[in-house]
Amino acid sequence: MKAVQIVAPNEMRVTEIEKPVLGAGEVLVKIKYVGFCGSDLNTYLGRNPMVKLPVVPGHEVGAVIEAVGEGVPENLTPGMTVTLNPYTNCGHCSSCRNGRYNACKDNETLGVQRQGVMCEYAVLPWNKIIPTGDIPVKECALIEPMSVGFHAVSRAQVMDNDIVMVIGCGMVGLGAVIRASRRGATVVACDIDDEKLELAKKVGAAYSINSMMEDVHARVQEITNGFGLDVVIEAVGSPVTYVTAVNEVGFTGRVVCIGYAKTEISFQTKLFVQKELDIRGSRNATPEDFRAVINCVKSGDYDIKPFISKVVKPEEAEAAMKEWAQNPGKVFRIIVEL
Repeated sequence: MKAVQIVAPNEMRVTEIEKPVLGAGEVLVKIKYVGFCGSDLNTYLGRNPMVKLPVVPGHEVGAVIEAVGEGVPENLTPGMTVTLNPYTNCGHCSSCRNGRYNACKDNETLGVQRQGVMCEYAVLPWNKIIPTGDIPVKECALIEPMSVGFHAVSRAQVMDNDIVMVIGCGMVGLGAVIRASRRGATVVACDIDDEKLELAKKVGAAYSINSMMEDVHARVQEITNGFGLDVVIEAVGSPVTYVTAVNEVGFTGRVVCIGYAKTEISFQTKLFVQKELDIRGSRNATPEDFRAVINCVKSGDYDIKPFISKVVKPEEAEAAMKEWAQNPGKVFRIIVEL
């Protein structure tokens, strides 16, 4: 079967790989659409230490069930539109013991620590198959990255009287904007791109700050009447945005970190103590987060089609990746149609 494969830094090709064989307790899915995410871009650029090349990327999926193996629950049937939970969990580390399987110590995500699904067919355990109802199969490829943003809002315990700033309004950040606003919070979107900020306002942000053009601290003080933010969700992964999150959150506030910074960061650690901050990591997403995104999309309250920047064929995938690498701020999601 046809697959897209990253074979070396800055080298991607369409290749033929073996079609997977369906076993008991498993589901064979026909892959229709797969999104490129930031981890795929870093893999392509040779900046992802968790990946061993060559690798088939891809874990943001819209698919259709082709066949089911023996012992699969009756609610999963051929022809159903689905997305995939792309994470594994070992079942015995401290995270799994505490029921937080999304943060498993030995997690292997599709397309990162193991081969992904940017190919024509995939076989997964039935409990990693997530039915999506009548959501268009193309839009199902947006569910996983949105769920990561939804999970960060849960980690922040956002409530309706909170003022929440989301730093970074890519796909994950937009998911955080949507869920925080759905919980009744006042959301401040912060990014360096006006197009992303406009889209953030369309899906629930009450305020926007272009950090390249405006004084972030002055704007935050104005919006919060000098109190600082109740919650900051960091969805970029740069030293500047991490420091901004700690500086701009108010006393007794919560900072939730999604992005991976590539270098060490120096903080005024006295702020951790003086503000009595809760600083929390947020990793992947839970089944509950997936269900929340699916319910949100089904509500019809949001038009998520603008989240798709481009749809390409496998043969066009490398050119699209090169374009994204040259101008990363202008891309939400590139979707590959298998």
